[in-house]
Amino acid sequence: MVEVIPAQKLNIIDVESKFGLTQTEDEQFFPEWNENLPDITELEKQALDRVKLNCLSLVKGRQISENLVKMATLGPMLAWTDFYQLPFDILDEQTVELAVADEDEIVRGRLDIIVLQDHFWLLAIESKNAGLSLLNGIPQALFSMIANPNPTPTVYGLVTNGNNFLFIKLSKQDNTQYALSDKFTLFNTRENELYTVLRILKKICHLVRENHQA
Repeated sequence: MVEVIPAQKLNIIDVESKFGLTQTEDEQFFPEWNENLPDITELEKQALDRVKLNCLSLVKGRQISENLVKMATLGPMLAWTDFYQLPFDILDEQTVELAVADEDEIVRGRLDIIVLQDHFWLLAIESKNAGLSLLNGIPQALFSMIANPNPTPTVYGLVTNGNNFLFIKLSKQDNTQYALSDKFTLFNTRENELYTVLRILKKICHLVRENHQA
């Protein structure tokens, strides 16, 4: 009898062992999050300052839900990076599943947002309640990126709980490997780290558009 395992019950070690995934510390594996990032405009900075102010105000008053996370942060960022426009497409709350090799198990999970281009998964966004650690979202995002049924060799991911943001790159070339970016947070009082989050999103968008036109 096949056992169905909810993806939200997996931790990072579970995902790595079940699907042959390895985390790499090679800095050259994932330069997209910190090298040659595009600039953003003053208008975008002003908008991001308002996003930060709104989010900090929300979390001071209550534990915000995933829907509020998406409304307050993800929606505006996806709009400013043109992920709502062709050649991209966005699917919301998609169920994905993957059989575990040599085991009578199927892992099944629901992903908040998937950005596609020609049926390639570009961005697996797992938003979590603002009171939860990003560690609660990383295993589900990794699982969903591995479960990508299309033959694209590289998938980018973003995990956020509304307060913190972390990017993931997964490559299926040779061995299946992944790497994590630094964590970006709204609670940095010296600067608005949403500027860098948006710049990384713009970089990923640019890379995908280049590959689409090639």
